[in-house]
Amino acid sequence: MQNATANQRENGAAGGLWLLQVISGALLIAVLGLHMFAHHFVVEGGLRNYQDVLAYVASPLIVAVELVFLIVVTLHAILGLRAILFDLGLSAKAEKTVNIVLTVIGVGAAGYGIFLALALHALAR
Repeated sequence: MQNATANQRENGAAGGLWLLQVISGALLIAVLGLHMFAHHFVVEGGLRNYQDVLAYVASPLIVAVELVFLIVVTLHAILGLRAILFDLGLSAKAEKTVNIVLTVIGVGAAGYGIFLALALHALAR
C-alpha cells in the first residue's frame, strides 16, 4: 500500500510538472513573439547596435519582459530535458540525480542571466 501511495505522489508531481511545461510553452510563444517584434521588427534594419540595446534596456518594463523571457525559456528547457531523460526509463536513484543536476543547472543559468540583465540595465541608466 505504501508503494501505491508513493507512485500516486510521483505521478501527481510528474503531472504537475507536465502542466507547468505546457503553461511555460504557451508563455514562451507569447513572450518570444513580443521579444522578436520589439528587437527585430520595430528596429530599422532589424538589428540593434550596442548603444541601441543600452537605450532599450534602460526601461524597467523592458528588463522585466526580458527577465520573464529568460526564466520561461530556462524553465521550459529544463523541464523538456527532464522529460526526455525520464522517458529513458531511469532508476529511481538516477531520476533523483537528474532532478538535482537539472535544478542546479537551471537555477545557475537563470541566476547568471538575471545578473547579466540587471548589470546591463544598471549600465544603461
